[in-house]
Amino acid sequence: MSALRFHWFLPTNGGDSRNIVGGGHGVAAEPASRLASVPYLGQIARSAEQLGFEAALTPTGAWCEDAWITTAMINSLSERLKFLVAFRPGLTAPYLAAQMAGSFQNLSGGRLALNVVTGGEDAEQQMFGDFLDKKERYARAGEFLEIVRRLWTGETVNFDGTYLSVRDAVLQKIPNPLPQIYFGGSSPEGIAVAAEYADVYLTWGEPPAAVAEKIARVRDAAARAGRELTFGIRLHTIARDTSAAAWAEADRLLEGIAPEDIARIQAGLRKSASEGQQRMLALNNGSKDGLEIYPNLWAGVGLVRGGAGTAMVGSYTEIADLIEAYHEVGIEEFVLSGYPHLEEAYWFGEGVLPELTRRGLWEHPVTGAAAVVRGDSARVAAS
Repeated sequence: MSALRFHWFLPTNGGDSRNIVGGGHGVAAEPASRLASVPYLGQIARSAEQLGFEAALTPTGAWCEDAWITTAMINSLSERLKFLVAFRPGLTAPYLAAQMAGSFQNLSGGRLALNVVTGGEDAEQQMFGDFLDKKERYARAGEFLEIVRRLWTGETVNFDGTYLSVRDAVLQKIPNPLPQIYFGGSSPEGIAVAAEYADVYLTWGEPPAAVAEKIARVRDAAARAGRELTFGIRLHTIARDTSAAAWAEADRLLEGIAPEDIARIQAGLRKSASEGQQRMLALNNGSKDGLEIYPNLWAGVGLVRGGAGTAMVGSYTEIADLIEAYHEVGIEEFVLSGYPHLEEAYWFGEGVLPELTRRGLWEHPVTGAAAVVRGDSARVAAS
């Protein structure tokens, strides 16, 4: 088996809390007890780096701090951690985005990856002045990535598309190395763009069989385009010394969700045009009952949070088993988060990562640094 790659998350979408921070995908975020400040986000970034996470995803949307500005401000607070910057191609001109990526990559020492998000909510897109429908947004994303990738080769680009055009465009400074492109989308249009332009296809955390089915569709589309992709998954995590302790924490999070919040947020999320969001909603059915949808896979987060709505819950061994199940169907990268993000990074990093090392599935990216995440090291007592 190949070595797995793990990434963490910077909670700029409303901040952080010991409870689930709800909202997203066009629904107003719930207030958080820890604001998304530079010192706090830097603390998460430094901890993720120490533990061996490779990158940190920073989300995009009306409910988030801007991902480009945020990561640029905290970049100097860590040394190795990469930043997986989410952005929407329809809101930034392709030449400017290629230039921004070059500046970030070259000035940070190669610590940029890009998560291209087309946007699944018409009303939110219109707030930004974007009035294309979902299918048109995917088509425009394809044109955008065509231009950007050609600019990154040093080509002088002339392009006249349906949505985007450039004339005699040439990039003065090429990113070195080129940032990897992460892309998600469950619809046929989204899969077609990913197959043509993405390096890593990201999916949300459905049971392994559903993930395998989606990977097969994307892999077939990529093969028709003469390409091969890497596959990643976006999940939350609740890892503890024992299964009972992990499920007790999941129960505590569930108890903190008011029925009226579930009703309000579910009503908003059902309006989403995102096929992936609707698949997330189908896993929880708007109910606190029956949320363990696969062994150690819990759909409780999605009751009040848009986007990624499932969490791996269990002992370190159980979560490692679930990670292996995903790996067996083709997943190589894991983008994780948990509440609170600082403490959960340590629970996972000091508990699950050493177990995966013992199985030969992961090694710390810094030679000799694996002692940081030894199984017998002190763990933060998050509750």
